[in-house]
Amino acid sequence: MMLGMNSAMAQDVPAPAPGSAAAAEQSARRAELDAITHDIEVTKERQDALQAEIARLEQDSTSLNTALVDTGDRAQELEKKIDDAEKRMSSLLDEEKTVRDSLVARRGVLANVLAALQRMGRKPPPAIVVRPQDALSAVRSAMLLGSVVPELRTEATSLADDLNHLVALKAEQQRERDRMRADASALAEERTRIQLLVEEKKKARTASQDQLVAEQARSEELAKKATSLKDLIASLEDQIAASADAAASAKQAEADNRAAVESGKAPAQPSNLGAPNRIAPAVAFASTKGMLPRPVNGTEVRGFGVPDGLGGITQGISMATRADAGVSSPSDGWVVYAGPFRSYGQLLIINAGGGYHVLLAGMERIDVELGQFVLAGEPVAVMGSRLLASNNVDGIGATQPVLYVEFRKDGTSIDPAPWWARSNDEKVGG
Repeated sequence: MMLGMNSAMAQDVPAPAPGSAAAAEQSARRAELDAITHDIEVTKERQDALQAEIARLEQDSTSLNTALVDTGDRAQELEKKIDDAEKRMSSLLDEEKTVRDSLVARRGVLANVLAALQRMGRKPPPAIVVRPQDALSAVRSAMLLGSVVPELRTEATSLADDLNHLVALKAEQQRERDRMRADASALAEERTRIQLLVEEKKKARTASQDQLVAEQARSEELAKKATSLKDLIASLEDQIAASADAAASAKQAEADNRAAVESGKAPAQPSNLGAPNRIAPAVAFASTKGMLPRPVNGTEVRGFGVPDGLGGITQGISMATRADAGVSSPSDGWVVYAGPFRSYGQLLIINAGGGYHVLLAGMERIDVELGQFVLAGEPVAVMGSRLLASNNVDGIGATQPVLYVEFRKDGTSIDPAPWWARSNDEKVGG
């Protein structure tokens, strides 16, 4: 289980037209950054150590859930650090190009100055003390040097400054490369740990594997016949036992939460999402506004309710991510669908209770199963190395993986923006 690391930094602007000079330069820059974190692997010895570490965990849902959520948080933080380092590295490379271009532009002037200095060194001006008749030549030479030397000194100083700046940029680039490689190695370990934990959690599930495989196949058949997401969700929760049980559990949890609030046993607006040993949502989904973690570290490339480029309006948001980025569940809930659906690529539908569903699409691999309860922040899927889902992302000019996120209430899509917790950057920025 060797994990390769390929970076795919999200771009905020459309990619240049293929074949253009800008496209070639951007491609070269992307390759230069990718090479820094490429082919980072977890050694066999370290994999064995991680396996032993997980084996020492108490094999109960609380331990596994805690480890999964914590590991997912660390992985997303490392992905963000690598993204930030790539941006700094790109800025340093741009600065280096500016300095080099400046030196190239002044190459002719510098060559003339150096040639003049060499000529003066081979044939210095005559000294006044040698012969009186050389006095005029000496005065003329002195007048010439008086005008030339300051210019030579200015050019030489400027050249020295640029060269020193170039050396400093190279040193800073090397420090960034070292930091990126270290973070990439740590991220590879965390992704390995997540895979091992996911496998361990699957072993702990008591549902019949044969029954689960049959229901998964049946759900994918229903997906092929469904004409819309609303139709798909309705048919799943009506005809698939695991999805129906998940929907029933979601309704019961909603009723329990409402009763707890009305009785005063639970606050209407909690300060957190509860402990990792919960087997049902800690609070009603409607009460989690401003609390939910984003499912992936990435850049939003298309928001909710804007033209989708196909004559319609977007029903969710699209986030460009790194290659192989981990995807976490934004909320507590039960998995009612996990598989391919039309142009969405791999689609994951989570019933969050209260008539709310969370949809995630465009992943390469889904790591959770029908009927499974997942926690907010728990790793549930992995992105690929390129754009997979085409829904609502046409025309953004992106080739990096794009995660599509949609929130639905009673079958109608809603803006997810009010639900997201503010990041530290947003808090600082106001």
